[in-house]
Amino acid sequence: MGVVIQISQLLLSLSLLIILHEMGHFIFARLFRTRVEKFYLFFNPWFSLFKIKRGETEYGLGWLPLGGYVKIAGMMDESMDKEQLKQPPQPYEFRSKPTWQRLLIMLGGVIVNLVLGFVIYAMVLFVWGEKYLPNSNLKDGIWCVDPIANDIGFRNGDKIISINGKNIERFEDIFKEILFGGSVKVIRADEEKEFQLPGDFINKIIDKRNIILFYPRVPFIIKEIPDTSLNARSGLMPKDRVIGINSVSFRYYDEYQSIIDTIKSGIVQLKLLRNGEVQEITATLNEQKKLQIYNIIPTFEELEKLNLYQLETNTFTFAQSIPAGWMLAKEKLGFYIKQFKLIFDFKTGAYKGLGGFGTIGGLFPKTWEWDVFWEITAFLSLILAFMNVLPIPALDGGHVTFLLYEIVTGRKPNEKFLEYAQIAGMILVLGLVLVANLNDILYWLGNK
Repeated sequence: MGVVIQISQLLLSLSLLIILHEMGHFIFARLFRTRVEKFYLFFNPWFSLFKIKRGETEYGLGWLPLGGYVKIAGMMDESMDKEQLKQPPQPYEFRSKPTWQRLLIMLGGVIVNLVLGFVIYAMVLFVWGEKYLPNSNLKDGIWCVDPIANDIGFRNGDKIISINGKNIERFEDIFKEILFGGSVKVIRADEEKEFQLPGDFINKIIDKRNIILFYPRVPFIIKEIPDTSLNARSGLMPKDRVIGINSVSFRYYDEYQSIIDTIKSGIVQLKLLRNGEVQEITATLNEQKKLQIYNIIPTFEELEKLNLYQLETNTFTFAQSIPAGWMLAKEKLGFYIKQFKLIFDFKTGAYKGLGGFGTIGGLFPKTWEWDVFWEITAFLSLILAFMNVLPIPALDGGHVTFLLYEIVTGRKPNEKFLEYAQIAGMILVLGLVLVANLNDILYWLGNK
């Protein structure tokens, strides 16, 4: 059911973004009295799922969910309609319009996506506010969930001060900042230490996709005791909080993991809290030193209810949400552009993490949470704007590049050149789409 919810959110989000992106082109085209022959959500090679004609425009729904398009009269686009371009230019055609009008028509989709991302972020802040875990509230430091965190220099209990000289105010910013490498300052065992992140750090995590390197330190709370467990009849119960083993007390699950390495397999005495009372239960460790039980990893909100951490919430009036939304959109877009640059640094191996629709769908939670849905949609809107403005023929940015050339030189590029550039751009874009989705398939097969 969770996967169905993720797919539903992905389709809804992309459909909204595609329609509004194409609406940007459509509005500017109609503003400048340019004929729009087709307006489609999704592509429709060979046939359409639905179509209707209103005025000069055919509106439709395609069957191939790889995007959408508007077909503007007198323009070399992905339809490759060369016959129309062989005819004398008509006043209502794209090619007959002044350069500045054509430029705005081509930038219409990007403009809409940028504005949409900012507006959504502003409304999310206004309606739900901004809740986060201050890094300063991790009094006992971090938990290194994945061994890679240890490999790159972190230890359980590290209190992270700064990364590349930037003070870390929010726990959520730690992973974001270390993506780009550099130096890390921490307090470890009451001493300040500094270390360098390895240059191949991204290459270490690229195959794991949704990896969790760090988390606030959490208690050992039992979630479930399977019927097949050695301890199925030991008396352990869900929600029991284990606080000691063989007279050695601990507060956090990572401490239990360290202690267990020093204990022999077999019978052990567990100290636990149940309904506020301390109890002792005899349990068994198997040969791999496992209790064969599942533990709970509480959410931030659950950790707050356990009085382990205090979250902070910033609330915004409507007037305050506008500049705050603008700053948040600017920050998110800047972060994405920095990530995008890593793809071209082959030393990092980031290109191997290029993901397709599976990766995008994985951004959405498996439960429907409207605030999260809109946050992800806002981020995708900014990504769509950035990707479309890249100077690649077949994308909006490619058309913009040729129009800028025309503005500077006063000459239109040769139509044959535009035709070949469009073909090359389409091959490149389709190739990238195939590679990205192939990466998703290989990742899924490797983790099946």
